Order: sequence, then C-alpha cells, then structure tokens
Amino acid sequence: MSENLQAVAAVTDASDPADAPRADGTPPAEPTTPDAPARPGHGLLHRLLRHPLGASSAGLLLLIVLAVLLAPVLAPQDPGASSLSGAFAGAGGGHPLGLDSAGRDILSRLLYGGRETLGGAVLSLAVGLLLGVPSGLYAGYRGGRFDAVAGWIVNLVMALPAMVVLLASRAILGPKVWVLMLVLGVLVAPSFYRLVRGLVANVRGELYVDAARVSGLTDRRIVARHILIVVRAPVIIQVALVAGIAIGLQAGLEFLGIGSGSAPTWGAMLEEAFQNIQRAPVLMLWPGLALGLTSGALVLLAAALRDLLEDRGTTRRRSTRRAPEPVRPAARETGAHTAADAADRGELLSVRGLTVAYGLPDGSDKEVVHGVDLDVAPGEILGLVGESGSGKTQTAFSVLGLLPAGGAVTRGSVTVEGHEVVGLPEKRHRSLRGTVIGYVPQEPMSNLDPAFTIGSQLVEPLRVTLGLSRAEARTRALDLLRTVEIPDPERAFRAYPHEISGGMAQRVLIAGAISCEPRLLIADEPTTALDVRVQAEILALLRRLRAERGLGILLVTHNLGVVADLCDRVAVMSEGRVVETGAVEQVLHAPRHPYTRTLLDAVLDEVPARAPWQPAHTKGTTV
Repeated sequence: MSENLQAVAAVTDASDPADAPRADGTPPAEPTTPDAPARPGHGLLHRLLRHPLGASSAGLLLLIVLAVLLAPVLAPQDPGASSLSGAFAGAGGGHPLGLDSAGRDILSRLLYGGRETLGGAVLSLAVGLLLGVPSGLYAGYRGGRFDAVAGWIVNLVMALPAMVVLLASRAILGPKVWVLMLVLGVLVAPSFYRLVRGLVANVRGELYVDAARVSGLTDRRIVARHILIVVRAPVIIQVALVAGIAIGLQAGLEFLGIGSGSAPTWGAMLEEAFQNIQRAPVLMLWPGLALGLTSGALVLLAAALRDLLEDRGTTRRRSTRRAPEPVRPAARETGAHTAADAADRGELLSVRGLTVAYGLPDGSDKEVVHGVDLDVAPGEILGLVGESGSGKTQTAFSVLGLLPAGGAVTRGSVTVEGHEVVGLPEKRHRSLRGTVIGYVPQEPMSNLDPAFTIGSQLVEPLRVTLGLSRAEARTRALDLLRTVEIPDPERAFRAYPHEISGGMAQRVLIAGAISCEPRLLIADEPTTALDVRVQAEILALLRRLRAERGLGILLVTHNLGVVADLCDRVAVMSEGRVVETGAVEQVLHAPRHPYTRTLLDAVLDEVPARAPWQPAHTKGTTV
C-alpha cells in the first residue's frame, strides 16, 4: 500500500517538466489550440455595419427617425393646414402623397405624426427599462424579501388588462398621449423585471461569478461586468418587442378615437383612412406602411444585435442550485480562543472548532462540518483529503467567507495572520481576498467568464485591487502568464476561454490567484479533470511558487498521490470531521484512524491486470 503511494509520487515526479526536459533541453510547453482564430478587435458598430440584416434594418430605422426629427424642414406645409376644396386630391402640386379627407397634406401629417408615435414609444420604453431592469438585477442577484415583494407586485400588474387600464387612465388623467404612454411604461416594466430577474438568478451561482468575488470585486462591479453582459442580448430583443407593442397600442387607441385628437399620429391617420376606405383606400397605405416598416426594422435590428453580441462560440451553463433558507443560530461562539491558546495556533491560517450548518425547509439546521481544527504555516503545504461530501470544500469556503446561500459558520474560530475572520462584514472580508488569500478553484473552464478575454479577466482585479493603470495592469498580467509557464503569453492574453486548453485555463486561474501577492493560497482540487502529464506540470508549478514566494497552501483534494507528491502535512476528513492529522510520511505509512486505512486500502496496489475480453461464444476456446 505505502509502496504504491511512493510509486504514484515517483511517476508524478518523473513526468514533472522540471525533471524531464525535452530532447532539445527546453521544458515541455502547454499545448495550445493551433487553429484558434484570433478575435478581431472591431467594435460592435463596425460589426453591425458589416452585418447585412443589421445594416439594412439600422439604415431604415435611422432614415425614419431622421425624417421624423427633420419634419419642420421636410414637411411641405403645416400638418393642421387644410383646404376642403382639395380633399382626397392625389399626388402633385407640392403634395407628394396627396391630401386627406380634410384637405391636409398626408406627407406632413406622416412626418409630424411620427414624432408623437415614436416619442410615445420611447417614453414607454424608458419608464419600463428604468423600473424593470434595476429591480430585476437586484432581485435576481440578492433575492430575499425584496424579491418576494417585487414578485408579488409584478404578478399583480401583469394580471391587469393593458387596454382596460389605458382606457381607465384616459378617462381619469385625460386624453394626452404622453400620459397614456407613461402608464403603458409602468404596465410593460414587469416584462423587463421577470426577464432580467430570471437570467440573473440563473447566472449568479456560476463559478466564474464566485471567482470574481474571490478576486475582491464589489457586488456592483460584478453585476456591471459579469451579470449585465448576460442580460443585454435578451433585453435588446425585449426592447424591440415592447417598442412594437407600444406603437401598436398607441395606434390602436387612436384608431378607436380615444387618443389625443388634436395632434397628428399614425393611429389617427389610420382611423380617418378607415372611415373613408370606400372612397380613397390608398389613404390606408401610408400610415400602415409607416407602422409596418418601423416595427419590422426594430425587430430585425434587435435580432442582428443579439447575434453579434452572442457571437462568442461558447455555451453558457446555467446553475440550477436552489438555495435553502439561511441559518439563524441562537448564539454564535466565534472568536472564543484565549491568549494562551493563540500561542499554539498557525501563524498564517488557524482553524479551531469550525462548525458549518445549513437551514432546512422545515426550519431546522443541518451541520455539515463539525469542530474542524487545522493550521497552515508560511511556506507549508497542508493537504485536506477525504472522499466527496466529507466537508473539505465547505471548510475552504468558510475561510474565504464564501459559503453558499443558506450556510453559516455557527461555531468556531478562523484566524488569518492572527486576525479573526469569522463574522467579519463582507466589505472587510472582501479586502482579504486576493491580497491575503488567493483561491484556485476546480473546473477551470467554468471559472472563466466566456464573454471576456483572458487578459481582460486578469487585468480587472489588478486595476481594482492594486489601483494600477491599464498599461501597468496589462504588463503585470503578461508577467503573471509567463510566471505560470504559459508559452505564448501575448496570444493567451488575447484569447477567449474556449480558445485555450484545460491545463492552460488552470494556469490562468493560478496566475489570477497570485496576481495580488497573497500569502495564503487555497487550491480546491486544482488537478481535477486534467490528464496525468498536465497534473504533474500544475503540481510542479505550485511547488515552484511555494519556493519562490513563500506561499502557504491549503490543498483540497481526494487524490492521495497528489498528497504524497506535494504536501508537507495532511489532514484527513470524514463526515465533516478531521479524523487524523500529521506529517505526510507518518499518515500514509502508519495511519492511526480506521478511515485513513480505508482510504489507503482503496488505492490499487499490486492488482493483477484483467484478462482480455472475449465474446461469450468464444470463451474457453483458443483463438
């Protein structure tokens, strides 16, 4: 058994790039994707103009808006000027589209009517966006009572029939179009709220959002940088749909004759044309064409923008985790250690009596970590090992202050460099992440935001936490990529996460974790899902960083071979408790606890290879 662990460590060391150079004497490099296309640096406007559908729809919509804005210049006459003698006259005589039933110029009324119609739609959109998007962002990201109350109000508003509410508003507030569009904006705000809230609630549990929090970013910056980019494309589509609805409802009100009769609008022109459809059916054409072209251009432009904004070549995974109710312990016993006890605690990290609990739907609490004790000294690597569900990651998240929703440290003490961190306000805890405590998560591809380049995700924490300029942060990010032995830092800096391999992504996460010079590094399964050779390179990199920077490392793993190869000491966890702690050699060669012996017995040791498989009808025969 112990010989097998030594063999595992020996194999890992043999594949270490520091010990196994290539034939030409250069260390092996992380493989890259040879055919990954370079991402062009063009902006959204440039790409929109190169998109046939987007360019045509944007051009048409721009033409309509300009014509409406320049109505005083383009209109042949005042839209209210009439000449009964010229009623229903055709095109000609300074009237390109002819005259209506009252002898008014149709082109002038179209241009001025667009001001009322499009202006009302813009007002409705502005009100809907201002009410729906910020509240949806807050409810989706924070949840809690605001989410519950806002959800109830939204359901109530959405149950109201819009046309009936607008008719009642017209009777109470008057026939002004702007007032009715303001009311319509309130009615469409729930559609923006529900859309944004649902998207944010799905993405807030993603690992790259947790990684942004670990790097020290504030909630406002995380929402602005990592959350808004998720909701922008659906919101753009919703804007187009709501704009079409606003234009249609306004035209419908005017068509029914209950709008503002004094001002020309496209709906009022439709109503007048319908009354005279037998005598001059062509009058239906112009306002109908204006409404159709505007609505169609909006929808096509939104679709084109959605395609351009989502053109990343990746698929974002959604989390379906449902958060339980938060724990409300009767009393917390944090920071309960005496001065004499402090002398026995780790200089860098010390955990004493740590207990973590989660609230259940029935109101009770379930403990998942029970009285954990461990210490990490500067320059020391402590392996926290155990099977899945033993509480390793919960312990690490307690140190980081990033327990999932519903979890809380109910008892115990966690000190970092002698300072108690249990019960710290989020703002003070955030100041420790990145600068004092670095974090390397598992699943590297899930912890990189697919919407941003590698360089962008490295530069942002450097600028926010260290206050570097953009140029200084870029230079430092490239130096970090070289430090973690990425062979082509410039290319990796410009690449998106889907354009690099899993091993290179893990190196990027390590670079991010050490970017702000932390003294303690928490590595949660840093070699998961990596092949054996890349695992060896990552472990060698951690060893080198420990030697060069004096990092203390808490390594969370279930791989005893990694523990044998990398760690100085090991703590074995089972069912939320540390059952054995000691030097690696002592624990692996002479384990005292039965659970530790069970883990070691599970390692394959001198197991004979199975015989080759044979079909059932050939078993026992000679081939």
